[in-house]
Amino acid sequence: MTIIDEQSLPLFGQDRRACEPGAERELPTVQLSVIIPHLNQSAMLGRCLASLATGQSKPHEIIVVDNGSAVLPQEVCDAWPGVRLMQEMQPGPGPARNRGVQAATGNVLAFIDADCVADPLWLAEARRAMADPQAKILGGDVRIAYANPAHLSMLEAYESIYAYRMDRYIAREGFTGTGNLVVRRSVLLDVGPFAGIGVAEDRDWGQRATAKGYRIRYVAKMKVYHPARQRLSELCQKWDRHMAHDFDLARQSKMGRAKWTIKMLAIAASPLAEVPKIVVSNRVAGMRARVLALMGLAIIRTYRAGMMARLLVKRDPENLTGRWNRPAA
Repeated sequence: MTIIDEQSLPLFGQDRRACEPGAERELPTVQLSVIIPHLNQSAMLGRCLASLATGQSKPHEIIVVDNGSAVLPQEVCDAWPGVRLMQEMQPGPGPARNRGVQAATGNVLAFIDADCVADPLWLAEARRAMADPQAKILGGDVRIAYANPAHLSMLEAYESIYAYRMDRYIAREGFTGTGNLVVRRSVLLDVGPFAGIGVAEDRDWGQRATAKGYRIRYVAKMKVYHPARQRLSELCQKWDRHMAHDFDLARQSKMGRAKWTIKMLAIAASPLAEVPKIVVSNRVAGMRARVLALMGLAIIRTYRAGMMARLLVKRDPENLTGRWNRPAA
């Protein structure tokens, strides 16, 4: 395991050779560099690395980028030959991923989060999809990893239905989550780096890519498993970041305040309209899980509506931005 000196790396986007016409055709194979941002999740990082080691297809390299952990995950990375450990002290998963991109040598970059577990076929499916030269950006399926499949928590039931719906994000909003993102290096350099902690960096990057004409391809068999959040506060923090980003965009428009108000009222009234969807969903099983999902939905959307109202009054989205570079719990 090696800790990379960040000063020895080229500036992001400096190497433009991969963007030249025909560059992808000259590369004989798909070389997958896996990049994992990490912050105070050493046990989960170990599970993630173990899942990659036992996968059907092995990556060209694995780069872990620590973003200011209380304890550097050196022992965890040492346990897996060939894993490179780097550090990025600018807070945010976006800057951490950017640092990994700078060090990566593969022509295809695969991003997964430290708390995720890769399906055994994750990289094999990514490699298969990227064998098509028309494939530029891939988004895969993200499912909830249950602590006890026979007894789901409220957050597990809720997130099973409503979180990480990459197929819908791609089709409706033009982005996919960075916890299961595969992209050609040349495309990433063309679109530019991931944004900092002040925005929802996965949505920001994906929508910049689609605005430049790139198509994000959904690959259902390219799966990773993400644990549900253990505390409601963690889910609220995630929505704080999204709402801060959306409000900052909305207030730049003449009709932004009116549209924001309409959206806020719609979200407050929406849980009842979601009952049919919860009843027929194939992402959970049993009446208990469906009731829990509805409870979680009602709590979260009430919270979102309340915070949207707060933003209308105080107009301070920067105070809602969650801190990625937080102290260890």
